Amino acid sequence: MSGEEAPTQQQQPEQEKTDTADESTPAAAGAPQESGSSPSTEEKPISWRSVVLMGYGGYDKVKLQVKTQNKPQLKAGEVLVCIKACGLNFAELLARQGLYDLLPAPPVVMGMEGSGVIEAVGESVEDRKVGDRVIVFSRSGIWQELVVASANSTFPMPEQMSFEEGAALPVNYLTAYMILFDVANLRPGKSVLIHMAGGGVGIAATQLCHTVEEVIIFGTASASKHETIAQGGVTHPIDYRTKDYVEEIHKISPKGVDIVLDPLGGSDTQKGFGLLKPLGTLIVFGAANCVTGQRKNLLAMAKTWYNQLSLNTLKLMQANKAIAGFHLGHVSEELISNTMHKLLELYVQGKIKPHIDSCYHFEEVGDAMRRMHERQNIGKIILLPEPKKKDEEPKSNAEPAEEVEKNESAATEKKEDASEEVKEEKD
Repeated sequence: MSGEEAPTQQQQPEQEKTDTADESTPAAAGAPQESGSSPSTEEKPISWRSVVLMGYGGYDKVKLQVKTQNKPQLKAGEVLVCIKACGLNFAELLARQGLYDLLPAPPVVMGMEGSGVIEAVGESVEDRKVGDRVIVFSRSGIWQELVVASANSTFPMPEQMSFEEGAALPVNYLTAYMILFDVANLRPGKSVLIHMAGGGVGIAATQLCHTVEEVIIFGTASASKHETIAQGGVTHPIDYRTKDYVEEIHKISPKGVDIVLDPLGGSDTQKGFGLLKPLGTLIVFGAANCVTGQRKNLLAMAKTWYNQLSLNTLKLMQANKAIAGFHLGHVSEELISNTMHKLLELYVQGKIKPHIDSCYHFEEVGDAMRRMHERQNIGKIILLPEPKKKDEEPKSNAEPAEEVEKNESAATEKKEDASEEVKEEKD
């Protein structure tokens, strides 16, 4: 498994103020639209903060904006949610580099998941009311203080669930649940390989595996995360930075594993297919190996796709193995809704619980992205819309990654950037 190199020094997102006449204000999904009320009934304009992707590239392309508009007028079936916490996902790192096709073109408000309190409801909304604590899921537009959403895309939060946990649940747990149960048909006694086992999806998948009896879990992660993921339920942690995970798995399980969760792509997909037992299943749900720095790396992308697994159906039949793909962005709203209700029930039963790595305010979004990019996080990174207080440090529940890893990653990134600059000068 190829590790990701660290980005260069993060540039703090600029805070910009926009109003209803500002053409740069993004028309993102879920962005509140100004009311069409007459001057006699017009309410005083309100301001709210949002995180906007202004273009593709490094952290400087993600900016904090303060928008001032009239209070949104809801359509039938919609609710207005005051967002308290948002989730950061690897998809946002891809989107910043222009590698996530489901995100509308910049400028656009980012974010797929959040949690908050309903402030207003539109006509025909009967099962939601003002004051309800809800989780919100969307393709984009959640990283802002006020979000207009379809009532059907909100989910009531259990009383004991925090806003941070609510924001951490949808993307990671929907992905892990559907892959394990809807695609791979996980059953008692099976073995599973989870790459990036210390990340949000990795921890979610580990917890969900433990809802089934006698499942053996192999998890790849840097050595600094092994204690945490082992306590979380990974049977055999493997340090992919210093060991060949294929060899390590074969030492313990000579026949391989039943299920491989592959968010990496490239040569790791080939290795995953080779690790499968007969009747095993490989599920590809990402291409993290394409992302090696702050900006798009065409060489890394070409290398990943060149090494991608390629075989014909006859070979697949003879191998008695299955390959599947999964992309949450292309799953139907009905299936998402049904699965969310199952996950919330598992939370109430105490069988799953999001692990919060750290919390960053909107103005620290670059730092949050950098932490995920360097694979320092153990669990979910949360973004908080509320302004950062003076001298407030990011809230973290995890030990920082080893300093050696950070220094090595930073050195590699600097070399990458230098190469890119030389190439640009030649061009």
